[in-house]
Amino acid sequence: MLGTLSLLFSLSLRNIVRYRRRNFFLFAAIAIAVGGTTLSNSLIRGWQVDMLETAVSGLSGHIKMQAPGFADDPSLQHAFSAGTSITLNPSLPTVGFAKRINLPAVISSERETRGVAIIGIDPANEGISFYRDFQIAGETLTGAEDGRLLIGNALAETLQTTVGRRVVTIVEGADGKSLERGYRIAGVFDAPIEWSENMLVFTGLEALQGALGTQQLADPITELSVVLQSDEDRPPAIEQLARQHPQLVVTDWRQMQPQIAEMVDLVDATMVIWFFLIMSALTFGLVNTLIATVMQRTQELGMLRALGMNKQLLLIQVVMECVGIMIVGVVAGLLLGVVLVFGLGDGIDLSAFSESVEAFGMSTLLKPVLALEDLLLFGGLSVLVGLFASFFPARRALKISPLMAMNR
Repeated sequence: MLGTLSLLFSLSLRNIVRYRRRNFFLFAAIAIAVGGTTLSNSLIRGWQVDMLETAVSGLSGHIKMQAPGFADDPSLQHAFSAGTSITLNPSLPTVGFAKRINLPAVISSERETRGVAIIGIDPANEGISFYRDFQIAGETLTGAEDGRLLIGNALAETLQTTVGRRVVTIVEGADGKSLERGYRIAGVFDAPIEWSENMLVFTGLEALQGALGTQQLADPITELSVVLQSDEDRPPAIEQLARQHPQLVVTDWRQMQPQIAEMVDLVDATMVIWFFLIMSALTFGLVNTLIATVMQRTQELGMLRALGMNKQLLLIQVVMECVGIMIVGVVAGLLLGVVLVFGLGDGIDLSAFSESVEAFGMSTLLKPVLALEDLLLFGGLSVLVGLFASFFPARRALKISPLMAMNR
């Protein structure tokens, strides 16, 4: 049996090499289809990864802990102690965590007034958020005790103010009363996501705690964000933290940003659908070409039948040829796709469509992401498509009889 299969493989390989021109165009068509699909799917995967990173880095982290009632009434009345500890199993490694005060506020310059969120941070712990990506004109916050403000470039333009100028904020203090306080602007940041430039202002956590008062707690915070090394660790991490701190509300980024979570889940289905659309179109052309090839080889196939090759062996030979062509084309297509992805290594600048892009939870730089699992999936599915396409020419070949070949 092995000798028979080896002979059929040799015949199939010889036929592939013999019809070089015809098979070259088949290889090229398959390679272009698979390469284009690999590139497009890497861009879609990059979109998914970008949405996930944007969601996690946007001050929420993978997991956020807050006091009960804060979501409905964001005030210092619903704060908890900064001494709250984070203890996770070693099997759930973290990138880091950040403690903050995040409260709605009103900011005013000499000319304009806007509603914002004032956020007290420790800059040393904000490497887990998009704060690390800020490009700052002026000075950055030096630490948790720094009582100056860091505002966005878009907000600075709206307020018609700049570095070194003073602004006034109004925020609810620990006693529930409005607290008005003046700040000097330390720096103006340019952020990857434009809405943060309009809506967020930052100051030192300890400085903000001192300004708001601490009637109920000595060291209050309103949120604690945790970033894990892998999003797959999120469910067990939530379970552990909820058991450790039943007095707090433990949520993840999917609960806080359900629209982005739905889009992230939709990407996997989109990739499969897009792949089958491309490969279905390729299959029709492949089947027609292979059937025409079989008809051109009527005499050859009829001669093989006359020499004693049965229908099963003829079927195997034709399928081997078709699948061999598909494998070579798929490998070439995957290599082409990898080259195209590396050619776009710097990403695609979408800043001209910033408003639309940010509505989908993306940054304005789309970088393709090439995953080994995707390459294996596309390669395997492509070969299966080739196996399916080989059925039709093989069936046509079985209808060729020695008598038909002699009459050609």
